[in-house]
Amino acid sequence: MRKKVIFILICIFALAVIVISPFIGSTRIPLSSLRDINLTSVESQIFYSLRLPRVLTAFLAGAALSCCGVALQAMFRNPLATPFTLGISSGAAFGAAMYVIFAASLRIPFAGIIFSFIGSLAAVLLVYGFTKVKKGFSVGTMLLAGVAVNFFFSSLILFLQYVSDFTQSFRVIRWLMGSIDVSGFQTPLVFLLFTAAGIAIIALQSLNLNLMSISDEIAISRGVNLSRSRKIIFFATSIMVAVVVAYCGPIGFVGLMAPHICRLLVGFDNKILTAASVLFGGAFLALCDTFARTLIAPAEIPVGVITSMLGGPFFVWLLLRSSRSNNL
Repeated sequence: MRKKVIFILICIFALAVIVISPFIGSTRIPLSSLRDINLTSVESQIFYSLRLPRVLTAFLAGAALSCCGVALQAMFRNPLATPFTLGISSGAAFGAAMYVIFAASLRIPFAGIIFSFIGSLAAVLLVYGFTKVKKGFSVGTMLLAGVAVNFFFSSLILFLQYVSDFTQSFRVIRWLMGSIDVSGFQTPLVFLLFTAAGIAIIALQSLNLNLMSISDEIAISRGVNLSRSRKIIFFATSIMVAVVVAYCGPIGFVGLMAPHICRLLVGFDNKILTAASVLFGGAFLALCDTFARTLIAPAEIPVGVITSMLGGPFFVWLLLRSSRSNNL
């Protein structure tokens, strides 16, 4: 009963953030402007063309990253497993940087997402390949391999910045900070398409994730095909991370914080944990973005800076807590 009440409160919190956040900003938006769907006033243009699409994009990006965090932490049985720590975000960032520097003129639909997806998939294959050097699967080995892959792709991004011209290098640096800068509803619709697909895939794997979070032996004894489930989860997380990185840049720590906070609130069952993390993570990133664009208005801070400022201390606390519990 308590978990149901908390989940309902999380739903209310997420809805409140989506409804209230578009009204917060340097320009006051009166309620009467909502009726102006033809966008004849400046306030209605700001609300419908800028703020509402941005809040929706932030919510969907946070939902995607949080869903990835839930799946990876359960699969690796490690509280520090996220797209960021496993190198998936860095791989996607490298792919997107390649697109920005060498292929931005291409008129291919979803070209940025395609490049990011290839990069994230390359990171996954590298991490997974490292674990096959030794016989058997080691969760700790894969996590350490992810850290190594993260450094590898980060160095490649630095190399791309060095060989590119000043304008391209500045674009990459600004994009690497993580920013939700959208206008119109095209980007939220693209996010909705890919994020909904990824979340649905992870949700269908929730029972397998429950078993995998206990031990591989128990999962196998219950009929779980570990290799197949891991590939499906890696594929779904790669899709969602690619979309987020392609449009917003690498936004860190959302996939770390939201699942852990929700785990304290609703427990370890991945069925309810995934849904709660999706809602809470989406609302959390939307709030962070609202704070980022209003703190020094009319200028704004990249939202990745805000999440990193919050996530750094959280990561240290989690590291100390996990060390005491012998989880690392």
